Amino acid sequence: MPSASFTPEGPYRLASSIRFLEGFTPASYEQVADGVLRLAFPADDGHSVIGCAISQKEAGDTPSAAVSARFTVHRDGRTVPAAAGTPAHAAARSQIARILSLDVDGTGFPALGETDPVVAGLQADHPGLRPVCFHSPYEAAVWAVIGNRLRVSQAAAVKARLARDYGQAVDVAGQRLHAFPTPEALRRLDRVDGLTGTKVERLHAIAEAALDGRLDAAALRAQPAEFALTDLRELPGIGPFSAELVLIRGAGHPDVFPAAEPRIHRAMAVEYRLDADTAADPARLARIADAWRPYRSWVGSLLRVRAHERATSGPV
Repeated sequence: MPSASFTPEGPYRLASSIRFLEGFTPASYEQVADGVLRLAFPADDGHSVIGCAISQKEAGDTPSAAVSARFTVHRDGRTVPAAAGTPAHAAARSQIARILSLDVDGTGFPALGETDPVVAGLQADHPGLRPVCFHSPYEAAVWAVIGNRLRVSQAAAVKARLARDYGQAVDVAGQRLHAFPTPEALRRLDRVDGLTGTKVERLHAIAEAALDGRLDAAALRAQPAEFALTDLRELPGIGPFSAELVLIRGAGHPDVFPAAEPRIHRAMAVEYRLDADTAADPARLARIADAWRPYRSWVGSLLRVRAHERATSGPV
């Protein structure tokens, strides 16, 4: 089985990523508690599927122990050779790294906490947690379309059902997982239980965009964020909030302030004890977030995790 090794630049703990996914409804992550992260997902090429088992060496208090992934690549029900040195191996390795934000140099991230007590608190509460991204910009855009005007639990059920009924099943470290349908498979669906005809049409458009290269993660991250967001908003069903979701959580851009994400804005207001006028002004919030560069997406992610914890913990 092909394998890949990653040496995190800066703090990273796989256990923190697993805990995040266990509480992240779109992921529907419920697996054996053995410290192994098992994933199955459409590959960036739009045609293949990757199954991978990710683990991290135990190294005491070492904040950036090596991470390893054993994976398989499948297409049309067959396993694709992906030995080291092949394009298939390089593509799979790159996508796995992006999903876990291991493709970003995080050595400068701890320094943000030295000058910002709020960031310091977030880092202390969630050691080694980096943004865990959607498997691709394609899946992030699909989630945005499915989730529009649906409760999160309803949207997650639709997404899981699509994976079970139309996605490829892959055996990963002793468990059978269903990847979400590839763009090729998704665009062939005439109807989807729980979704309107308009949403199905939008899903077809997302699938076509992925196959046309319009949702390429590297291309989205290579251009100025405002240009990428403008391009994404041209897709049916993708507004300002969804475009940021695709760029930050789909393409894994590490340094974008989520100007259209009210939950993060409310979290900033609470953590920074902002007055009402500042809390309601995205431009003022963006100026506060300038101090988080070049990790604005990372701090935003931690703020959202903190807000979710506060919302679900109940009275103490």
